[in-house]
Amino acid sequence: MTEAPRRTALDATHRALGATMTDFAGWDMPLRYGSERDEHVAVRTRAGLFDLSHMGEITVTGSGAADLLDFALVGNIGGVAVGRARYTMICDAGGGILDDLIVYRLGETEYMVVANASNAQVVLDALTERADGFDAEVRDDRDAYALLAVQGPESPGILASLTEADLDGLKYYAGLPGTVAGVPALIARTGYTGEDGFELFVRPADAAALWEALTAAGKDAGLVPCGLSCRDTLRLEAGMPLYGHELTTDTTPFDAGLGRVVKFEKTTNGGDFVGRAALEAARDRAEANPPRKLVGLIAEGRRVPRAGYPVVGPDGAVIGEVTSGAPSPTLGKPVAMAYVDAAHAAPGTAGVAVDIRGTHEPYEVVALPFYKREK
Repeated sequence: MTEAPRRTALDATHRALGATMTDFAGWDMPLRYGSERDEHVAVRTRAGLFDLSHMGEITVTGSGAADLLDFALVGNIGGVAVGRARYTMICDAGGGILDDLIVYRLGETEYMVVANASNAQVVLDALTERADGFDAEVRDDRDAYALLAVQGPESPGILASLTEADLDGLKYYAGLPGTVAGVPALIARTGYTGEDGFELFVRPADAAALWEALTAAGKDAGLVPCGLSCRDTLRLEAGMPLYGHELTTDTTPFDAGLGRVVKFEKTTNGGDFVGRAALEAARDRAEANPPRKLVGLIAEGRRVPRAGYPVVGPDGAVIGEVTSGAPSPTLGKPVAMAYVDAAHAAPGTAGVAVDIRGTHEPYEVVALPFYKREK
């Protein structure tokens, strides 16, 4: 028998709003509430409210917490200041990506690692195994948090009406403890939509009240509830990778064009970290002769590419594969991310097409991202 999907603390709220629910990584999550295009546009122009409680929070504490994370992850986590966060990855010994993560430094010896829902157990198990020999505790805190996100240009004003926290001083990729609508919260400013916005880590028991307070505060600003469907099109427009699509265990950070997150210069643990040798080799391959590169594709027609569709060159030979594809509400055209042979990866390369059910649909090769907000 298959296990029933887990439900977040906001499940009743979603159902009362008429959300279309879907099983995502073992969680029953809202896919959309009405029109996914309208939800997408709301985030780009006003604000959207998301339930992200399926994400996996793992707390790492102790005098050796920084050393453990420097060894277990590819980034220089010990160099993160208290109150700041860092995007990073956890790789296997062969350099393959197990997950991409955000790590928050909550105190001198306390960190919170936020993993994707589909990989939370894998990350927890890997960190627990890699903690051997370090003075650090790895704790599964997935049940300790609900996570709400307010994203969009109106989000700072909406949140400011409910908190006295210094939002103006809260930089991108930072977090601070505060109170929002009377609810204790870790207020973070990261996001996965290409827009300004905030994430609120709260107790599950406080989630419904906070959702209602945010909904009321955002009513005049045009805030709407948003599901996972528009979250996917938003991140695709912003050129942000999704695990299981652009990132897999068969992909290294260098393959994905994200080699900047790998910090070979860190000195903790004698400079050693899991996957270092394999990642050095991957870096050298990427610099010398990369086999494939991640690019953006914009359709000349109206047919939408999907993950797994072949990308073909002028002679019809397969030169790559689509990893993510969808209609872009902002551009008004279908777009895709794809890994293609390096010889066809330059923006403007002629003759590139996507094989959509046997028809070669022409696509323009462009640099990512497709959309970047004005600061």
